[in-house]
Amino acid sequence: MSINALDTFTTDLFEKLFTVKNDAAPSDEERLTIAELFRQAEAETLTGPIVALFAALEKFHDDRGWTPEQLGMTRDGLAALAVKHEQIDEHRVTVGGRVGKALAIVDAAQDRVADYLGRHPREAPSGIEVWDLMLENQARIRKVLGMSEDDWNSYSGQLRHAIESVETLSKVIDLPAKAVQDVLRVTKTYRMRLTPYYASLILPGQINDPVLLQSVPTGEMIDNAGVEIPPVAADHSPARLIDQFYPRVVTIKATNMCAMYCTHCLRIAHIGAKDRLYGKEAYGEALQYIRANPEIRDVLVTGGDSLVLPNSMLKWLLGELDAIDHVRMKRLGTRIPVTTPQRIDDELLDILEASSDRKPLRVVTQINTAQEITPVSKAAFKAISKRVAAVMNQAVLLKGINDTSVKMWKLCETIQEAYVRPYYVFNCSYRNPQFMHLRVPVAVGQGIIESMYGNISGDAIPRYIATAGGKIPLHRTNVLEHAQGHVKMQKPWSGEQVIYPDPDPQEYARQDFGFAKYEK
Repeated sequence: MSINALDTFTTDLFEKLFTVKNDAAPSDEERLTIAELFRQAEAETLTGPIVALFAALEKFHDDRGWTPEQLGMTRDGLAALAVKHEQIDEHRVTVGGRVGKALAIVDAAQDRVADYLGRHPREAPSGIEVWDLMLENQARIRKVLGMSEDDWNSYSGQLRHAIESVETLSKVIDLPAKAVQDVLRVTKTYRMRLTPYYASLILPGQINDPVLLQSVPTGEMIDNAGVEIPPVAADHSPARLIDQFYPRVVTIKATNMCAMYCTHCLRIAHIGAKDRLYGKEAYGEALQYIRANPEIRDVLVTGGDSLVLPNSMLKWLLGELDAIDHVRMKRLGTRIPVTTPQRIDDELLDILEASSDRKPLRVVTQINTAQEITPVSKAAFKAISKRVAAVMNQAVLLKGINDTSVKMWKLCETIQEAYVRPYYVFNCSYRNPQFMHLRVPVAVGQGIIESMYGNISGDAIPRYIATAGGKIPLHRTNVLEHAQGHVKMQKPWSGEQVIYPDPDPQEYARQDFGFAKYEK
């Protein structure tokens, strides 16, 4: 069999293998090893034995400098096996492409993720992985708060026993005395609320546990210097309860309530001193604005948290939106599935499904750490995903919580496995000095997001966004140079530069293509 009959990948591999680098003779044992691999490759009708033979020959050449001839192989014999490999493979992949290229690429990729795979169980465990510890927390917290099992497993029980005072917090979470004093200072101005379930996700002994940082305020919230900007969207609210940044999308701020108040809340000014459900008159003005503007097609119902609304109110509001002809899509903004998954019951799911059957309904949540995904929250998301058009996550990039590649990769992979699509990662807002200590530089966020490409599933990679009068993409460009006929780009996972052929702009501008060229 002539070497000329083989493809370029294979001829390149042969050229490498048959280049002498060591005149010393291999041992009989080494020659017997290759002979046995050759026998298997000839005898079997699989590609694997052929690949094993060529991989062994390449390793002997790389490590010892021996050619196949020194190991007892002939060029024609190996060429025949190379042709056999191509004939067996359904996609006519050649042994040169597989051994000379693909296996090396796979090895390099495995090296890139080896560090992550070794570190993530320790640095960013999911709630599923540490569920036994959380169950111990639950037993302790139930005892401290005097909660029955029914209380724990019900939404009303979680809210009724919510942790809102520093006194109760101190019984549930072991905090340093100075931290307790700071929480007392902060809660004179800002509200604190943790559901017992969410408190059980805090892992003891972790100084800056990511759940603790999100739920228990620290002194920085009042010590941080700066001027607070007016409430978010105050300059983008054309009607009561309405925010509008884009012509075809509006937000209805349907309540100021949440089951748990986050320390990084963008709407901290909306929370107020007490929980409020608004009257139908207020909702009526918001709905009338939507009816009067036919360009609006997508409505986000948020708050607060949209799923804090009673089922009857949520059903009515979704029904009103579904009755507006030009409203084609709806979204519900909620953190309930991770803070109080007990809320996700059959009645709520039926309401969501009925609305999504009329017009697509998407649930948009916020999960910031893999630790928030437990067997309970995963089950909630799985149930929701069966009833609505999509479940999407909008994480916030937060210092100490998810600001490393290990933590963000783990977050995105974990939520994807929990039936949630990673959608956005927001750079923590500049609007409020209260949580300046949690902000992360844009360049750090860019590096984290870019590190995902080529290393985790493409649909697990979120878009990196800043909110500044609307959502502004923050991704880096991997286009290094535009030239006539090509674009120079780099692979973000390796930095390797490649030339990518680009269509001629003049050719692209021609309109006489396809069937148009047949017109007279």
